[in-house]
Amino acid sequence: MRTMSADAFAAESQADSPLRTLAPGLYLVATPIGNLEDMTLRALRVLRSVDVIACEDTRQTQKLLNHFGITTPTVSYHLHNEAGRSEELLARLQSGGRVAVVSDAGTPGIADPGSLVAEAAIQAGVAVYPIPGANAAISALIASGLPTTEFTFHGFLPAKEGQRRTLLEALPRDGRTHIFYEAPHRIEATLADLEQVFGAAQPVVVARELTKLHEEFLRGPVADLRQALAARNVRGEMVLLLAPAAAAASEAPAASIAQAVASLMRLEQLSEKDALKRVARERGMGKSEAYRELQREQGRLR
Repeated sequence: MRTMSADAFAAESQADSPLRTLAPGLYLVATPIGNLEDMTLRALRVLRSVDVIACEDTRQTQKLLNHFGITTPTVSYHLHNEAGRSEELLARLQSGGRVAVVSDAGTPGIADPGSLVAEAAIQAGVAVYPIPGANAAISALIASGLPTTEFTFHGFLPAKEGQRRTLLEALPRDGRTHIFYEAPHRIEATLADLEQVFGAAQPVVVARELTKLHEEFLRGPVADLRQALAARNVRGEMVLLLAPAAAAASEAPAASIAQAVASLMRLEQLSEKDALKRVARERGMGKSEAYRELQREQGRLR
């Protein structure tokens, strides 16, 4: 970890002062995810100094700029015009321009536009500068109580149930933390999928309204969180975290595969296919191997 003397700190602070001329290049600027006090001094200096600010939503960004008295021109840069706008921004950058990219909230390129123009700038030999700040995934992780040594960020979960369930079933059960973004109108269905895939006792964390007045962390077994949220009208995008671990050897079920599949079909109303996938995953078997064993057991019962 780098340490800094008082003189060095003062020198670096002076280098980031408003009097310093901003170098040409692309600046990926993080903005607050709720609390405006999370806007950094460096981000303010950059946004005041660039030639143009590319915004996910110019109306949303204009509120932020007005709050801080920033008059830099803006252009739209969102999912639907990202490819074409990236070419325009790159042309400006290649002529020595200074361009900032911001999303509606948080860090550009993290589940928001920004990575496409950054990749194009790098390939063209243009300098790209990260201006760090707020990020919902990292903010949720460090206050979740789940392991932070190893984690994987997956962005938004698929909206379709089948695709979402497939993604969840493929998650490794090795104790690392998995981080997702989720919309409030899908959180109940997603928690239900988690319960089906990992069991009712799987610990889960839901972080909502991060850095805002009603910031909330819900921690506990997924079945409990699903029931709690079902009784509420929750709003705001959420961060969902879990760290599934492999079952201990002593916890391995003694029932045959056929018995385990039949039990899941009876108790949880799963189809035979879904029940077999669950059993295979819990026993560390491949689906094909589990299917062959199921066929053998069913053959012996006939």
